[in-house]
Amino acid sequence: MNERTAATAPNLTPPVPGQGLVAVEQQRAVAEIQAAMVVARANPRDTIRAMDMILQDCMRPKLAEGALYSYSRGGTEITGPSIRLAEAIGRRWGNLECGVKELSRHEGYSECIAYAWDLETNFRDAKTFHVKHWRDRKSGGGYVLTDERDIYETVANQGARRKRACVIAVVPGDIVEAAVLQCEKTLNTSADTSPDAMKKMVEAFAAFGVTREQIEKRIQRRLDTIQPAQVVSLKKIYASLRDGMSAPRDWFDMPQAPAESSDLNERLRAKAEASTQKGAAPESKATEPGEQLPAQKP
Repeated sequence: MNERTAATAPNLTPPVPGQGLVAVEQQRAVAEIQAAMVVARANPRDTIRAMDMILQDCMRPKLAEGALYSYSRGGTEITGPSIRLAEAIGRRWGNLECGVKELSRHEGYSECIAYAWDLETNFRDAKTFHVKHWRDRKSGGGYVLTDERDIYETVANQGARRKRACVIAVVPGDIVEAAVLQCEKTLNTSADTSPDAMKKMVEAFAAFGVTREQIEKRIQRRLDTIQPAQVVSLKKIYASLRDGMSAPRDWFDMPQAPAESSDLNERLRAKAEASTQKGAAPESKATEPGEQLPAQKP
């Protein structure tokens, strides 16, 4: 075969299955990104108007109630913008794309990415993380997730925290601080201490195993004498529990789980039996109410 024939001969290499579809999908994704950036730069945001809309949203009591969270770290209470507030800020800030994507799924866990992208300035923040297909039980232990819906909800819940951090990193810090201050003012002026409001609060905390007595022990007073500032603090704690930023035991004196106490008794019984078999005096063990220890032989 001469050089001319070789140059005009068709390529007989078989195509890789799915390669053409992948190339088309990549081109489509690139085209969408380029179009979004062109539109964003052609319609730049009005920062003053965006700031006004963010503050107006923060004046709504419903948004302000779930806008802040609290969690304890090293004995210090830390407060910050919640996922709900981050989404509200991103929506009003404009020209911002954010979300959570599941990149791949392996045996027992999913590899995901959360991101926030300012299409106007081309500043992007992303966080890659793994989500274990596992759900903990309040009484201890847990179980493997196999249902598709359960896995999706777990990924979405874990990804929402990372998305919040990405949005907060992309939006200017002074905008976020102003929104947090406005939410605190709204909460202080709209704090409802009526009996109906306190009843709803107790019902909301009951979903996390927190009782009325535990709430009153934390605020050091009865709920019918609660102060507006304490209502604001409890709403921050509830937002933290709802978003998974903390656990009830971080804020309230929670009783020991029955499963944990049962396991402790079993371990003590086994240890006492082992000591008896060796001829040593058995150690003291935890007993259930009404249970009698066996009489010792002289």
